[in-house]
Amino acid sequence: MSNPYKPNFAALRKITTENDANDIKTFEVVFEDPDLAEGFRYTPGQFGMISYFGAGECPIGIASSPTDEGFLEFTIKKVGTVTTALHNCSEGDRIGIRGPYGNGWPIEAMEGRNVVLVGGGFAFTTLRSLAKYILHDDNRGRFGDLTVIYGARNPGELIYKYDLEDWEQRDDINLIVTVDKGDSGWTGKEGYVPTILKEAAPSSKNTIAAICGPPIMIRFAFQVLERLGIDPDRIYYDEF
Repeated sequence: MSNPYKPNFAALRKITTENDANDIKTFEVVFEDPDLAEGFRYTPGQFGMISYFGAGECPIGIASSPTDEGFLEFTIKKVGTVTTALHNCSEGDRIGIRGPYGNGWPIEAMEGRNVVLVGGGFAFTTLRSLAKYILHDDNRGRFGDLTVIYGARNPGELIYKYDLEDWEQRDDINLIVTVDKGDSGWTGKEGYVPTILKEAAPSSKNTIAAICGPPIMIRFAFQVLERLGIDPDRIYYDEF
């Protein structure tokens, strides 16, 4: 984008409510200028600055994958003035976007290796971007085994359920979903993410890992991965 300080307009094409509490939504956006869409080149793990007129601006991780053509996705939790204004938007409304910013996940370092992704709660957004990138037909052969461990406090707080259902049907991903405490309709795993990670014990051979979640989860998950034999220099994390 030509001016990094000037937001570029994009339209909200689709809004999806992700959780039972109705405070996490995914916004599918398209740039009004096709040239801007072509120029917004990003890697999984980067973020954009999202603005709404009269409310301000805030950083939001990019939840879509670079392999998604023609649109971007941002998953936003309602926590303050800007995010509340965005949650009050309707499909067709306009927002401003600057970016992309940040280093992103180390894609080149992951190529040719087994990949373990560990995510907790709402922080799964940029790991979802990375998982979608790895699983794309054009990319899957460049990576080894893919293990994804994702957890939330309860079933109602799990996001991207539609992706999780799709991934469960694939034989090229080891997906483990857990909740701290289930409800009467929950038939999956119960337990904290680091505990489930320890039980899953993914191989440390030629493995690289990425963690994204609350600081306490990251600390314990990092320790588990180290004890499994993964080189600390190959464990990347992003705190939410």
